[in-house]
Amino acid sequence: SGIYLDGTAGGGGHAQAIVQELDAKGRLVALDLDEEAVNHVRRRLQQFGQQVIVEQANFKDFPQVLTGLHIESVSGILLDLGVSSYQIDQADRGFSFSRSGDLDMRMSRSGEVTAYHIVNTYSLEELENVFRTYGEERRARAVARAIVRQRDVRPLQTTVELKEVVSRVLPAQHQVKSLARIFQALRIAVNQELNNLRETLAVSLEWLAQGGRIVVIAYHSLEDRIVKTFFKTQAAGCECPPDFPVCVCGKKARVRILTRRPVRPKEQEIKRNPRSRSAKLRAAEKIS
Repeated sequence: SGIYLDGTAGGGGHAQAIVQELDAKGRLVALDLDEEAVNHVRRRLQQFGQQVIVEQANFKDFPQVLTGLHIESVSGILLDLGVSSYQIDQADRGFSFSRSGDLDMRMSRSGEVTAYHIVNTYSLEELENVFRTYGEERRARAVARAIVRQRDVRPLQTTVELKEVVSRVLPAQHQVKSLARIFQALRIAVNQELNNLRETLAVSLEWLAQGGRIVVIAYHSLEDRIVKTFFKTQAAGCECPPDFPVCVCGKKARVRILTRRPVRPKEQEIKRNPRSRSAKLRAAEKIS
C-alpha cells in the first residue's frame, strides 16, 4: 500500500515493476520530462487503471505535481538518473555518438538550449569548462579548441560531425571513453541535470513519509558523489564537541543509510543490459 513516486519513468520498466507489487490501495505517480516517454508509459501501464498517474514533468518539479494531485507524502521515491535507453535508441535525439542525429540532447523537445547551441556559440573557455566540469575530461582544452577551429569554417550540425572533430585530438586507445565523457558533459549542460538532482534531493525528505525510502541510481561519479554526500549529511546526528555533557546543537539524523556501499549490477544483468554496467544504486530510509 502507500503512494510511490517514480521521478524518471523513461521506458516504464521500473514503474511497471513497482505497480505490480502494489496492493489494491497502492498508487504510483510516474514522471518524465520527455513527452514521448510519457505517452509510451501511459500505454504500457494502462492496464493498471487509476492506480497509476503519469505526468510530464521534470523530477525536480515533483512537489508541484504532488500538490496538484492533493498528495501530502509518499512512501517511496525512485530516481533513475541520466538518459534512458528509450531515448538513447532514438538517433534523432542526439544522445549517442554511435548514431547519426542532430545535436539536440534535450530531455524535453520543448527545452530552449540544445547541444547545437552550446557547441556552436559557447566560447573556448566555456566549452572547456563544460567538458572538464561535467565530463571530467582531461583533454577538455584540446577538444574545445578543435570544436572552435571547426565551427569557424562551418557550424557543427550532427553527432557524427562532432565525433569526427573530437576524435582528431584524442589518442586512439582513449577515444571511446573520452567521446562518452564529452557527450555526457554536453547532455548534462543542456538539461541542467546536476542542479536538478541537488534541488530534488534538498526537498525529497519533506515529502517522504516516516519510514519511507528514497532510492537513487546514478551512472557517473558526479551524480553518485552528490547522492552519497546528501545521504551522509542527512544521516549525521549531533555535531556538538565530544566533551559537551548534553547536546546543544539539536541536530538529529534524518535518514538511515541502507546501502553502506552502492549496489552494483551483477554480471548476469550486465550481459542482459550492457548499459547497466556503470550503475550505482544508493538507498536511505527516513527516520525523523
